[in-house]
Amino acid sequence: MKNRSGCAVIAVVAAGLLAGCSGELSNEYVTVTQYKDLEVPQATSAVEEVTDEQVDQMIEGTLSAYAVREDVTDRAAREGDIVNIDYTGYLDGEAFDGGSDQGAELELGSGSFIGATEDYAGFEEQIEGHNPGEEFDIQVQFPDPYTGNPDMSGAVADFHIVLNSIASETVPELTDEWVKENSEGSETVEEYREEVRTDLEEEQQAAVDSELASSVQNALIEKIEVKAYPEDAVNEQIAQLTDMYTTMAEMYGMELGEFLESYMQMTEEDFNAQVKEAAQQTAVFDEAVKLIAAKQHLEPSDEEYNEKALEYAQSAGMEDVEAYEEQVGEELLRTVILREAVMDYLVDECIQVEQTADQ
Repeated sequence: MKNRSGCAVIAVVAAGLLAGCSGELSNEYVTVTQYKDLEVPQATSAVEEVTDEQVDQMIEGTLSAYAVREDVTDRAAREGDIVNIDYTGYLDGEAFDGGSDQGAELELGSGSFIGATEDYAGFEEQIEGHNPGEEFDIQVQFPDPYTGNPDMSGAVADFHIVLNSIASETVPELTDEWVKENSEGSETVEEYREEVRTDLEEEQQAAVDSELASSVQNALIEKIEVKAYPEDAVNEQIAQLTDMYTTMAEMYGMELGEFLESYMQMTEEDFNAQVKEAAQQTAVFDEAVKLIAAKQHLEPSDEEYNEKALEYAQSAGMEDVEAYEEQVGEELLRTVILREAVMDYLVDECIQVEQTADQ
């Protein structure tokens, strides 16, 4: 990749467009006037040195995810325990909206519930000292102001608590044995720390790559002239998008129109218009991708396709490529893989331009 600012950035995944510096690429749907040497803003993200503290924090989070939970039956609850409770909140003897729950899990000392004030102990600390199966009442004062519900700011409330169970969690120690059992690439603590450091560096690089790819994509879109929309492809995109949002609505127990108004603040008419526009853009974008791929011989071989398909399947938690193809659709998978190949090429060919204050 060419870079006027002197920063090297590696290729990334996305969708792309097309055209040679010496001429245009064209078919019945689109004409692309340029695809090489596209000028894009220099990425604002940067890969910085990963500190030991960052490595420690990541390892601590990973170890916490492997914590072993055990039921506690022979003592009272204490800070750090995970309790399961039913609770009902009362104001002046009347249960109030949003103040009740059953089977709620709470880590004592986490500060998740109402904290202490000058005159009242906190919700969590008043559970400490009680045993499994106990029922008891506590009194707390909401903070003032209370952003969760301004009407409750400063209010004193009573809660009836049923302590269903207590559990403790034991976080494993970072040892060579733990590493051997839980890391695919390391066998010692030292190796694992370097593995984590590399993962964090790759995450930073991915952020840089993603920003650059987005800029390249936007630059390429400006170079596409639309002659006609491929009707079949547009209709297919519309159907896919509509099905996706209909499924989301069903997950909320709603019809599509109700879901759109409640969660997206738009009418079905506006939704259909936006879906059509997005489908048209995607369809002509893919036409451009095909043109560039053909011109630069970027179509993946069968072996390259199979390797990429396996990568996508594994990232989705599947090892069976055929099953993954059946799930997402082989045609869509081939389109995505072709887009990636084209974007890798285009990102490598782009020119990053350092931005000035007035740009």
